[in-house]
Amino acid sequence: MSVETFGTPSVVVGVDGSEPSTHALRWAHYLADATGSRLDVITTWEFPVSWVGIPADWDPAQEAQRILDATLDEVFAADKPSGLRTVVIEGGAAQTLLEASRTARMLIVGSRGHGGFAGLLLGSVSAACAEHATCPVLVVHGSAPLRAHELKSVDGAVR
Repeated sequence: MSVETFGTPSVVVGVDGSEPSTHALRWAHYLADATGSRLDVITTWEFPVSWVGIPADWDPAQEAQRILDATLDEVFAADKPSGLRTVVIEGGAAQTLLEASRTARMLIVGSRGHGGFAGLLLGSVSAACAEHATCPVLVVHGSAPLRAHELKSVDGAVR
């Protein structure tokens, strides 16, 4: 799947396996549900600038997929939302998320990420997204996770 297939109505979220991106995914799930939007989860990767010390058989796309799968399992377990779309794509996180969110209802990112090939760095990705996105952007701060079952959705039901 390529980023070009992402459309509206969707809530796009960047995930890199960090705690802030996990919180961002929880918020994205809640807001997608509250607005009747599809949830599009994106993990990006790039080849490291330097290959020094990296095993020759290392597959960054496979590692990014593992990170995405582990984050989805942590947040949703076996109860993944219907219509959930995920993509692992090579490229810079900010540019990829900006492109994917061109027609989205909202873009959500964590305030800090792992950096490196995962690419969600404080100030870089979140700032670029906040400044250049064509849709609203939520930058999730803090370490307390959103607990969707503690919030009421727009229809008043506890989720």
